[in-house]
Amino acid sequence: MVTTSLVALIAAAGAAQACEITLRSSDTHPEGYPTVAAVEAMGDMLEERSDGRICVEVFHSAQLGEEKDTIEQTQLGVIDLNRVSLGPFNNIIEETKVFSLPYIFRSVEHMHNVVDGEIGDEILGEFSNHDLVGLAYYDGGSRSFYNSQKPITSIEDIEGLKFRVMQSDVFVDMVDALGGNATPLPYGEVYSSIQTGVIDGAENNWPSFESSGHYEVAGYYTLDQHLIVPEVLVMSKMKFDSLSEEDQALIRQAAKDSMPIMREQWAAREKASEEKVRAAGVEIVENIDKTPFIEAMDVVYEKHVTSDKLKDLVTRIRAVE
Repeated sequence: MVTTSLVALIAAAGAAQACEITLRSSDTHPEGYPTVAAVEAMGDMLEERSDGRICVEVFHSAQLGEEKDTIEQTQLGVIDLNRVSLGPFNNIIEETKVFSLPYIFRSVEHMHNVVDGEIGDEILGEFSNHDLVGLAYYDGGSRSFYNSQKPITSIEDIEGLKFRVMQSDVFVDMVDALGGNATPLPYGEVYSSIQTGVIDGAENNWPSFESSGHYEVAGYYTLDQHLIVPEVLVMSKMKFDSLSEEDQALIRQAAKDSMPIMREQWAAREKASEEKVRAAGVEIVENIDKTPFIEAMDVVYEKHVTSDKLKDLVTRIRAVE
């Protein structure tokens, strides 16, 4: 994967020669997706605030690889910036697990209040121990189950279904606790895997369900909203440390300033995606009783919230209004 990424990076180098510093950024989502647009907006801000010295080149649509691979490449300094779901970090940075716990957030507003405060900053700070710099949080919406077999109207309907999850032990254990069979797969393999019956479905938000085309092969979507997991924009610590303090400050501020842009675009995209999926005839199960789902998560919390630090984080997150 590193070789493939280098080829893609070299191919784009000529277009960015006018800038003194060109930061190459990866995203698995397609062009126009809110996270891609937010990093592009960050690049525009950086270029303006640095008088044209700093530019950002965004490689969308997994051009540089799937998230697991791009995380490693960012740690090695092959990729400069990377927008990644928090799930794949759960096995790397223990503290990120708390944001991936099922039903830890009561609402999107609650999630915003947590990540915008001291808890969010504290967890971003942990990335520096893993050759990365945590810059900002983006929205990932509410994740719910979809499948090709039947509508899920209760926890009993999940029994035996094979669901793709991100490569995270928390997500695997969540599906197992609900009675399903968890199958970690790269995002790019989900469509064909549902189509060919390797898996029955997956779980994700409205925009990802729509933009990936998964709604074309999975005609049942249940709004159980088990996860409201923020996404994260990180930078190679190797690259960050090579810059002046002034440029580091510019990058941190531009990343923070891209967050409200992303959230505004996310809200609009979420609405548009929902309308498209509904118009396509996907059967949507709403107003499901979440209580059995929440109660089933006790075993997940017992397994993964083991250290005093994680227990304290969970308590503090629940205390945020």
